[in-house]
Amino acid sequence: MNIKTTVNQASLFHEKYIFFDFDGVIKESVAVKTGAFVSLFHMFGGDIAIRIKQHHEENGGISRYEKIPLYLGWAGQETSSCEVNKYLYKFSKLVKQEVIQSNWVPGILSYLEKQSESKTFFVITATPQEEIEEIINALEIKKYFEEIIGAPIKKTFAVKEVLDKYLIDVDNAVMVGDSSTDYDAAIMNNIKFILRKTKLNQRLQKKLQCKMITDFNNG
Repeated sequence: MNIKTTVNQASLFHEKYIFFDFDGVIKESVAVKTGAFVSLFHMFGGDIAIRIKQHHEENGGISRYEKIPLYLGWAGQETSSCEVNKYLYKFSKLVKQEVIQSNWVPGILSYLEKQSESKTFFVITATPQEEIEEIINALEIKKYFEEIIGAPIKKTFAVKEVLDKYLIDVDNAVMVGDSSTDYDAAIMNNIKFILRKTKLNQRLQKKLQCKMITDFNNG
């Protein structure tokens, strides 16, 4: 079984440089973030909560720095820096430990362990920089990644920054994500994109013409 898994995993990606989104690609944590947004805004009414839930699920790769001011506006609340920061703090308190405790995407931990010597991995996420570093340290997987970049740097710029810094040939790089934001970050930087299929991105699955995987065991 171990030999078969290794062979299948090795054939998942031919590229040497692999950019990973985090939520929905490394950890099954998208639902954690959805629940936190609903919890924060349910006091403003069921219609607002439903609208926020739908928006978040359809735009998973967009940072909370952009979503929270938008959602506060929908709720008819102030969008001052002070108010936004208050909600950012509450959101972080709600999700951090839950993300750490969420399930791994099947096969990802084994893939990182087995392929990290022959490939170079990066994390590009909409989670704030300090928070994603704390999470990755808690999960004890920092050793697998050459670099970890979170918000407020947008994914398109983060990928470009890494490509330039490490002089990476775009033909030898791929982005693995579960959202249109991940796809855009790949396409804008002329690297390949692989979609991790989930129940929440079925529209994207129909729209995109690219390689798709369900997990990191054998695709």
